[in-house]
Amino acid sequence: MNAHDGSAPVSPVATVRAVLPSLTPAAQAIARLILDDPGLVARSTITEFSAASGTSEATIVRTARALGFAGYSQLRFALAAAVARATPERLVPGDLAPDDPLTDVIAKVARAESEALADTAAQLDPDRLGAVVEAVAGARRIDVYGVGASGLVAADMEQKLMRIGRPCHSFTDAHLALTSAALVRSGDVVVGVSCTGETPDVLAPVEVARKAGATTVAITNNPRSSLAELADHVLVSAGRETAFRPGALASRISQLLIVDCIFVGTAQRTFDTSDAALRATRDALGAFLADGRRRGR
Repeated sequence: MNAHDGSAPVSPVATVRAVLPSLTPAAQAIARLILDDPGLVARSTITEFSAASGTSEATIVRTARALGFAGYSQLRFALAAAVARATPERLVPGDLAPDDPLTDVIAKVARAESEALADTAAQLDPDRLGAVVEAVAGARRIDVYGVGASGLVAADMEQKLMRIGRPCHSFTDAHLALTSAALVRSGDVVVGVSCTGETPDVLAPVEVARKAGATTVAITNNPRSSLAELADHVLVSAGRETAFRPGALASRISQLLIVDCIFVGTAQRTFDTSDAALRATRDALGAFLADGRRRGR
């Protein structure tokens, strides 16, 4: 992910959020100020931001470079452009409060999820996605590893690919995942799903599968994570964690978007067989439901 190549309207705030866990403590403090008030950074010279953050100008420059920018000026300009593009609603803090009425809960959750989808779509590289689609479309088998909310995403990927005749299995138990990983070989694809990219139950089987020769894919919020290091292909999701929206909620909707894109892309690449499989599975389910209605009369 390149934050300053100008190739796509990637949100610099989403970029900062994605790499936050991999930064040094000093850089994390500056990054959190950027996340809290990107408009302040956009309006501030490096001297002003140094005074506001209580950090040295040299630390700010190093942080900007760690975030993928050539320097503070490039970071500032990117944030200014992002603030200018944002809707007024998106600039308003959207964290849920204990005393929020349900009308506000609905609005804030909906906005957070729409922002996660928009940020994920903006930073989802078509070339990287295409490489994953090609690997999945031609794979002998596809195994997906995830735990917790990421396990739900893994299960969703399994049922989608199964509907188009792709041999896909999801694993949410580390022991079973390791058993699966030990049996893969070249031509197989394994997908690790983890918001942080540091989940041991996902890292261990992906590492075993990689050594066995499988193509490895990471779906993660953190492109600098251990999972990303193990993966041949990294697809970055976006989601913001808050007190009432822990990582499990913040990441799931954006991970599902990536899975849907992989599914649709794979169905396009294998249209004849996928179309036949979809019709066959639709007919089987339709016949089952019709028979159930008849038995219920």
